[in-house]
Amino acid sequence: MSKRLNETNLADLPASVHKPPYDRKAVTPGIVHLGVGAFHRAHQAVYTDDVLGHYPQWGIVAASLRSPDTYDALSPQDGLYTVSVRSRDGEALRIIGSIGRVIVAPEAVEDLLTVMCDPAIRIVSLTVTEKGYCHDPATGALNEAHPDIVHDLANRHQPRSAPGFIVEALRRRRTSGVPPFTVLSCDNLPSNGRTVKRVLARYAELIDQDLGRFMATEVAFPSTMVDRIVPATSDADRERVAQALGMSDAWPVVTEPFTQWVIEDDFPQGRPAWEMAGAEFVADVEPYEHMKLRLLNGSHSTLAYLGYLADYETVSDAMADPFFERLVRGLMDEEVTPTLHMPPGADLVSYKTALIERFKNPALRHRTWQIAMDGSQKLPQRLLGTVRDRLNAGAPFRRLALGIAAWMRYVTGVDERGLPIDVRDPMAARLRTHAKRAGGSPEKLAQELFSLREIFGDDLPADYHFTDSVTAALAQLYAQGARKTVLDLASA
Repeated sequence: MSKRLNETNLADLPASVHKPPYDRKAVTPGIVHLGVGAFHRAHQAVYTDDVLGHYPQWGIVAASLRSPDTYDALSPQDGLYTVSVRSRDGEALRIIGSIGRVIVAPEAVEDLLTVMCDPAIRIVSLTVTEKGYCHDPATGALNEAHPDIVHDLANRHQPRSAPGFIVEALRRRRTSGVPPFTVLSCDNLPSNGRTVKRVLARYAELIDQDLGRFMATEVAFPSTMVDRIVPATSDADRERVAQALGMSDAWPVVTEPFTQWVIEDDFPQGRPAWEMAGAEFVADVEPYEHMKLRLLNGSHSTLAYLGYLADYETVSDAMADPFFERLVRGLMDEEVTPTLHMPPGADLVSYKTALIERFKNPALRHRTWQIAMDGSQKLPQRLLGTVRDRLNAGAPFRRLALGIAAWMRYVTGVDERGLPIDVRDPMAARLRTHAKRAGGSPEKLAQELFSLREIFGDDLPADYHFTDSVTAALAQLYAQGARKTVLDLASA
């Protein structure tokens, strides 16, 4: 299809496609977003798009810290792209116009820093995934030996990491007398605002102690909880969207109807009125964050590893198996919910019921392999925090143990049929080394992987209740496979 989505062709879209209801020429940037992936474009960029008609000073300059792919897709489209909201009832298409410009950071370091230093930029938001913060997932501290951190400390004017860009921009703003922007992490980190503050303050301290104190005392880091399922866009998605638009869109995003954003209201330089679009502003995000990380993400990861091993391609495929659904319900109700402490008015029953329906949505095609990526960075906050609470309460955690064991089985890189698994993880090489040392023994494999303190810390490997439970679940997976293991546990 030769015709392509862009500003000129907006008027040619079908009436059924929702278009930006504001004058994009009147929009000016107030936000820099680092990590312009599918999630940001299906979530924060949509909330911002909803308010630009009233507050046009909050446009987004989006930056990719690695690949030029998003730039190559969106720049010829004037930053426009399609959000496809899919459910059992069909598909609704919407064009998002909140991203005015995309920068490829490795190709334009000084350009990005200059934009971040503009006084009009009052928020720098991030979706760089857990690994993008160059931290130790088990402790939440800066990993000072991370190659990107080592590089950026030696080349602070030419950073390549998110911490490097943010700290250098804030250093320049401070020197110029420009107030600091608010740093808004929208990634699945525990207490993400406080975690990122700790990481960046330590990085700044390694440059200059006064800069470290400035980061710790003068920069706002509100915590957030973000929730929307966004699978990877497929070629079939592109073709379907193009047919509906009557023109091509190089990179639409596909998502579900549900969306949630809970934010601590700490923005000294101002913020968009995201509450107009449904965002919730609260004094403390932590209860909502625990709810989402443990119920949604913890269940998602458990489904991903067990589902992949059981040869289920998508989450909805796994949830069509009644024993997998029963396993997830038991995980939520019996092992996760007792660890949550929600404020008055929070409806956990409705949230869990909605989660089950969201997982079962066959229109999304959310691949188990995609969710299984970067498990070494995800396990601590998705599963291990809940395990610690269960251990402290002297309570059982068989389903959580099985989810962790399934991750161990998955990262060996060989599935139950002896076929290779494409393990995408920043620790993939180390994980393979440990798996080879185990020689196919589940007991040895568990022992090898427990030694990874970046994941398990020092406390869990020293607790035999934890190690025995996970090792037993891993041995069961090796002996009878994921489907039979899930059936046995769900039927118990």
